[in-house]
Amino acid sequence: MTSPNDQHDPGRFDWNRAENDLNTSTPAVGPDGSTAEVVDLDAARGRRGQVWDTSYEIELDSADQTPLVGELVDAPVIAPEGTRRPIIPVSLRPENLRDTLARFLGQVAYVSGFHAIRSPWYLLQTLWFALRGLLRVVRLQLGWWWVRNHFALLQHTADANDPHEWLKIHREIKSTRLWRGIVLGTEAVTILIGGFIAWALVPRLYLGLALVGALLVLAHVGRPAGRTIIGTAIVAPRFRKLNSDVVLRAYYAAKLGDPDKAGQQIQFGSRMGREGGGSHVLVDLPYGKGLDDAVKARGAIASGMDVALSQVFISRDPSSHRRHVLWVADRDPLALPAGRTPLLRCKPTDIWQPAPFGLDERGNVVSVNLMWTSLLIGAQPRQGKTFAARTLALYAALDPYVKLAVFDGGGKPDWRRFALVADWYAFGLALTRDGDPADILLGFLRWLKAEVQDRYERLSQLPVDVCPEGKLTREIARDPKYRMPVWAVFMDEFQEYFDLGEQSKEIAGLLVYLVKVAPAAGICLVDATQRPSGIGNGQVASQFISFRDNHQVRFALRTGSWQVSDLVLGSGAYSEGFDSSTLLPTYKGVGMLRGASDATPMVRTYLAEAPDAEKILLAARKLREHTGTLSGMAAGEQVARETRDVLADVASVFTVSETGLHWTVIAARLADRIPEHYADLTADAISAQMRALKVPSKDVKRDGQNLKGARAADVRTALERREANGA
Repeated sequence: MTSPNDQHDPGRFDWNRAENDLNTSTPAVGPDGSTAEVVDLDAARGRRGQVWDTSYEIELDSADQTPLVGELVDAPVIAPEGTRRPIIPVSLRPENLRDTLARFLGQVAYVSGFHAIRSPWYLLQTLWFALRGLLRVVRLQLGWWWVRNHFALLQHTADANDPHEWLKIHREIKSTRLWRGIVLGTEAVTILIGGFIAWALVPRLYLGLALVGALLVLAHVGRPAGRTIIGTAIVAPRFRKLNSDVVLRAYYAAKLGDPDKAGQQIQFGSRMGREGGGSHVLVDLPYGKGLDDAVKARGAIASGMDVALSQVFISRDPSSHRRHVLWVADRDPLALPAGRTPLLRCKPTDIWQPAPFGLDERGNVVSVNLMWTSLLIGAQPRQGKTFAARTLALYAALDPYVKLAVFDGGGKPDWRRFALVADWYAFGLALTRDGDPADILLGFLRWLKAEVQDRYERLSQLPVDVCPEGKLTREIARDPKYRMPVWAVFMDEFQEYFDLGEQSKEIAGLLVYLVKVAPAAGICLVDATQRPSGIGNGQVASQFISFRDNHQVRFALRTGSWQVSDLVLGSGAYSEGFDSSTLLPTYKGVGMLRGASDATPMVRTYLAEAPDAEKILLAARKLREHTGTLSGMAAGEQVARETRDVLADVASVFTVSETGLHWTVIAARLADRIPEHYADLTADAISAQMRALKVPSKDVKRDGQNLKGARAADVRTALERREANGA
């Protein structure tokens, strides 16, 4: 409200203007006559010549930024030209709508619960801040009535020895206080009378709402700077926003260009935009530089932008070799786990559809198509290799029409529950009740090779209307009359099968044949190892390399060196900027997926711990029982070996500490472990067979008894003699 005394009069003192001048540019004069200069912060910055890093403050492509060099477009050309964006966002599609709503409602429930439990504290804070606000309003009004800074004006006239001006200012102050006092008194009387009238006439509901509104306004006025009444349930991270200055600084620091040389400037092919929790832009390098140079300088670029190496991603742009896409994550995307596998819903899957594998660095779902392909997984121990392979195996298990074969050369507990659904399985290398694991694998590979050959023959004879391209189809695979179901074969620590002596020769040859030929016949191969090189000797060693290199899709978790990374990802991966040895040890289940698509994303694999895997496998078994597809070893069928090796079988019943066994003990162990060949075996029969193989029968003292039997050293000698003779 403006008083008549506040109106401008050329003959009167302009009090409002003097008050504003005091608040802006007039030096503050203290009682002792000292003054304090009002500093212009922006001017001070300019005078001192300081460079201020505003990348935490400015918006992307704001008007304050230095204009970008080069032609600008509305959006980066990351997808191929002509690609149509989905009309309905992926998150709102029918198959994803339920999950999207569940996530949204879950977040709403969490935030509501978070604030509900703190509501009493919010009420106390509101009342306290409202009281502070009331006192602040009263103080401001009293300051307005009393005329702020009048002492400085009086002191100024006194210092100038101008009594006339001093008296004029004094009269103005008294007049202004009188008018403002009348205004404040009228305001107080109006509030008091209006309050009584409102209490008597206004309904309590409206009165309460007005009181709440007044409290909120006063609380807003009284809250301390930087404080809020309601806290934050989900803390948003503070991150560096990408802008042209930061990018140019990084690229020039990495020696990818020179701003002072003609034709050596870094240019941009797009405006900087936001995508998937990060910022991205198309970067055009100077002529003569290309993607390889940028990939090699990735560490220097990360340093120049003052972010972690794991936040910087450089990918190829198809339009030019000197152009690439730079994507910088707001925070380390690989440190965030992908979460539990979506397979915990325990719903049937379809092997003909891609299997959900994990999330990439931008939070997009990465899927792997198991059909028509073979996948190699390699990593150091305890980096998530087995969990990654098991995630895909669980997907295959939930398709009741897929036949499953699981072999783990390491014998870890991670795979043993697959006995619930697998037609063929073997764990470790030690002899078990199911037989010798190496023999079980060998028998399966022999059968599978014959099956592949027979399958190609049968597919070629099917009518064109049934098999139009001479290839397996989903209808043929699921129709029992054709007897050609999809097989998913998983081998963990497969390097162990290449180090079994003579037996490895045949195993190696079969594996090389299958990895080259079987995928096209509907046989999916997923093989994992922690030793991608240096296995076997001679022919077995070369076959190991051939088997490793013929996998079409590669997934490398953390490895020990870039050379090992190249062995897993395939030759040339390092030169393209893919080196899994740069992954931090803390990144469990994180790796580079090459060959599954045009891109090579960093994948954070979904997690399925032992209880989750068991739950999924129990559901998979029920699905197979319901559809009538449970078969093989999971259904209790015995897997009989094609041949038996008496000498090797007897050698396998000796433990490391046993130097000799009685014939009765040898016969009993063989009958118990390999009943299909030795169910009715007697001590005399095995003694005769072993003596025929030039293993002498000697006195063996065991358990206080001295009976005829075989010594372990004699059995080993006979095996070595047979191998030396090539028998």
